[in-house]
Amino acid sequence: MQLAKPLARPRRQTLELVSRSWSWLFLLLLVIFFSLTGPGFLSFFNIQSIGSNMSSELIMALGQTFVIIAAGIDLSTGFIMGLAAVISAEVLTVLAASRLPLPLVIILGLLAGIIGGTIPGLINGIIIGRLRVPPFIVTLGMYGIAEGIAFLVEGGQPISVQVNGVGNLGNGYLLYYQSSAGFTFFNPPTGPHGAQLNGVVSLLPYPLIIMIIVLLVCHWLLSRTKFGQHTYAIGGNAEAALRAGIPVVRRTIAIYTLSGLLSAIAGVVYVLRFTNGAADAGNPLLLDSIAAVVIGGASLFGGEGTVIGTFIGALIIAVIQNGLVIIGVEPFWQYVAVGAVIILAVLVDQAKSRITA
Repeated sequence: MQLAKPLARPRRQTLELVSRSWSWLFLLLLVIFFSLTGPGFLSFFNIQSIGSNMSSELIMALGQTFVIIAAGIDLSTGFIMGLAAVISAEVLTVLAASRLPLPLVIILGLLAGIIGGTIPGLINGIIIGRLRVPPFIVTLGMYGIAEGIAFLVEGGQPISVQVNGVGNLGNGYLLYYQSSAGFTFFNPPTGPHGAQLNGVVSLLPYPLIIMIIVLLVCHWLLSRTKFGQHTYAIGGNAEAALRAGIPVVRRTIAIYTLSGLLSAIAGVVYVLRFTNGAADAGNPLLLDSIAAVVIGGASLFGGEGTVIGTFIGALIIAVIQNGLVIIGVEPFWQYVAVGAVIILAVLVDQAKSRITA
């Protein structure tokens, strides 16, 4: 009996370490597995492709991170993203026929999408914060409203964007390198022709850059500001936060507005990448964005979660989806794999609660 006590503490510490870092270990195992089985998985081009492909999902998941930490849920983000995409595409199409300068057309079109997607988030926050309606009900209702408006705007068909420069912003790169020409910004070197173009290395796709900027801003906001501290406090105990002088109503409105804003940015990134606006653009990403937050260690009961954790969760999903395609597995297995990881994340979270209890 006396020998059991010294062994219990190291075991407890080991289990706590595993529960905190399991997502990193799981990601490492995925990378090793797909590197050995998938040709070209670790190529520079594929790594950048993973980053670009996960950009909209992660940006949406970052907004969901704030909501879930505050013990809420936002089911409307998928169609808020689609609404922002179709508004942006429609405004770009209308302004393209005007005599406005091209840069102004693009700026106004993207800004319209961002504003159009932020407004539903603001409405969510007001109803949840001031009227105290459960977030599940409010955001589920906004899901339907945003869906209907988005389909009405697009007329049942995705809106194609025929504006010069939009596709370049969504599929271009910040840097290009060629051994004889060196580095160039924004456009490939003008010197190489024919076979020499194969030696041009493209670096830092624009969607990846946008994703990194949003990620860093959200990390700073959650970990370095009073807004982030208040978000954790509201999720931990809203009544106690109110008694401590935290403006719970205002913060709740701001949290859901931020979720709408980030969903709108995800919609704008979609327009840039695919040069069209589709009402259902974000619908497949809704559950993946929530899954990324849960896999990243956030508790659905609130008060716990990090931006870096959400990034790891989104990266795990992106690596699974990309790796399964490379090794030739049917795409439908992606849903099975992601679902299994979600269940694993919940089991780890429950085990962690028992360990720390």
